[in-house]
Amino acid sequence: MKVRTFLFFLLLAGFARADEGMWMLNRIDAKTAQAMKELGLQLTPSELYNPAGVSLKDAVVDFGDFCSGVVVSPNGLVFTNHHCGYGAIQKLSSPEDDILANGFVAHSYAEERPAEGLFVRFLLRTEECSTRVMLALDSIYRANPGGEPRKLDRDNIDSICYAIEEDYQKANPGMDCQVRSYYGGNAYFVSIYKVYRDIRLVFTGTNTMGKFGGDTDNWMWPRQTCDFSVFRIYADENGEPAEYSPDNKPLRSKRYAKVSLDGYQPGDYCMTIGYPGSTSRYLSSWGIDERVNARNVSTIQVRGRKQEVWKKFMDADRSVGIKYASKWASSSNYWKNSIGMNKAIADLGVIAQKQRLEEQIKQWYDGRQDLKARFGNMFGELEEAYRMRREDVYAQGFFNETFSRGIEIIRVAGQLNRMPQDADSVQIASTRESLQHFFKDYDAILDEATTAALLQNYREQVTDKQYWPEFYQDIDSLYNGDCAAFARDIFSKTVCKDISCLDKLLADSALRETDPILRYTEETENFIQFLYGKQRENNNIIDHNERLLTQALLEMDQEAPHYSDANFTMRLSYGFIQDYTAQGQHFQYYTNAQSLLDKAARQEEIMDYKLEKDIMELMQKGDWGRYADRNTHDMHLCFISNNDITGGNSGSPMFNGKGELIGLAFDGNWEAMSGDISFNSSLQRCIGVDIRFVLFLIDKWGKADNLIKEIEQSTP
Repeated sequence: MKVRTFLFFLLLAGFARADEGMWMLNRIDAKTAQAMKELGLQLTPSELYNPAGVSLKDAVVDFGDFCSGVVVSPNGLVFTNHHCGYGAIQKLSSPEDDILANGFVAHSYAEERPAEGLFVRFLLRTEECSTRVMLALDSIYRANPGGEPRKLDRDNIDSICYAIEEDYQKANPGMDCQVRSYYGGNAYFVSIYKVYRDIRLVFTGTNTMGKFGGDTDNWMWPRQTCDFSVFRIYADENGEPAEYSPDNKPLRSKRYAKVSLDGYQPGDYCMTIGYPGSTSRYLSSWGIDERVNARNVSTIQVRGRKQEVWKKFMDADRSVGIKYASKWASSSNYWKNSIGMNKAIADLGVIAQKQRLEEQIKQWYDGRQDLKARFGNMFGELEEAYRMRREDVYAQGFFNETFSRGIEIIRVAGQLNRMPQDADSVQIASTRESLQHFFKDYDAILDEATTAALLQNYREQVTDKQYWPEFYQDIDSLYNGDCAAFARDIFSKTVCKDISCLDKLLADSALRETDPILRYTEETENFIQFLYGKQRENNNIIDHNERLLTQALLEMDQEAPHYSDANFTMRLSYGFIQDYTAQGQHFQYYTNAQSLLDKAARQEEIMDYKLEKDIMELMQKGDWGRYADRNTHDMHLCFISNNDITGGNSGSPMFNGKGELIGLAFDGNWEAMSGDISFNSSLQRCIGVDIRFVLFLIDKWGKADNLIKEIEQSTP
């Protein structure tokens, strides 16, 4: 499709239901703005996004490239979720100073703790570069008249986007410029960011509050989790980004969100702005089936087995528990997400819904020869290519979960294998720094047990031996098929278990041939290339035809709303506060203090409901003061809206119609876990922690008068 034709269809897209859509802030048209206004938004589009001035988007940050956050004071104070700050909090913890368990409060700037490696990005502006990408591809096609677009695109789009990024970097020195594809690769935009890398921890509650409900309540409603943490952005004396220095000063914020204690009612306007990670709502029915039956199954099965092993070691030794706390949280989060997604896709009949839409598309193009010439082969090619790569994808899923995300020592060996033997190489210093960070949170005894369990698990789940790395021959011939004996032996002979491995390898290059972990890791890296190569042709066919499918849908439904899938760029979702009913049970739009106490009463039965005595007493006392809801006179803990969010939105500010902060988004609900694939307006809900609950804990538990005053001074 010609670039200008496709962009014409984008401009024709109308506004969506208020509760669906992840909208680019620079593409809010008049109809969408009117829909938001009718729901209760009192800000204009330019007050939301204004690259030439100051707007609400300037208060929202990309937090660490995995979450979202919001600036809440003129002095660079940032609110995000507890689980977003979890990795930084864990790194700052030790058995002697266990702030992960006990919480942390900085009562002055001097007490704030640098969070090494953490950064935030501010979006300056987003510009379209679709025409440049498409023209570059057209030039490649003309130079290769016999080449198929599906083969040329994947090989060249990355290099085209990289060239655009380089040009923007030159024009915007010191900025981070990123090109992303939108609408299934049919459009491209570049985002320009300012990045701050001196970030310091200011406040975190106890682990029991920040993770209240744990895995038991994860992805569930109702919730009582006070999922927040507080950080501060530091800059040089001119307010510009700088590496950590004791001379840096709190950032003078360009824009910050004002906090509201007014609360909310059902039907009140609610808006999130953040960085949703990834959705696949344009995906074909064959792609959804592959996601459920060939990809999610490996995430569920392997992580479940891995977590069984980890839990034994973490429960037995608090130091190991601290080391693996963040890893566990990340692993278990998407383990449960995959379980919920598969269940919801089946329960809601998502694949059948997509098949009906595909039938409509067939009927649409069947009547016109020009459309049939463009789209007539795509469904047949998609079906066949997905069928051809099915076994490869299934095996690759188990391979990645086992060897890339499961057995940790492979990551060490991979870095060592790529390291030059020259001790003076610049790469040695960066490798040393990387390994020092890794070994701080590594336990070799745990990893050996995990290796034994996952090697055995892999051969049980992937029974076709063509997908077994070569070292399984050694396991069978030298160890009689005993994966535990194999793991025990190679761990006893390797140098890869601690930071001394780097210097040992530099001193003796022969280790590259004799160290078993180094040798076997090289086999796994070669094997993954084999798997990628095996799928390459079918991947190209699928990429090309999924892109055509998105084009067809946009052309067929020109008057319908169409937003691009999430790709971890800033998006806005608008809707309202709303309860819901599922499977005959009605769920209220908020939770209160008594519901927290009711769960805490079961803490002997369910460890995820454990609370410290002082927090229990604080909640039992019921002295909510100005943080009480003005209508119910109760403490609201969490609430739900019909905003459209996904992973990456964690920590996103939830705004009222005035653009004031009323909460922080942190989760979705179990009944609609298929939301990354298909939005269900009657079920899908965004779960947020009430900002009044956040301030109550900062004030009454943390006794952080300094923070309360800082926020009060920022809010009329």
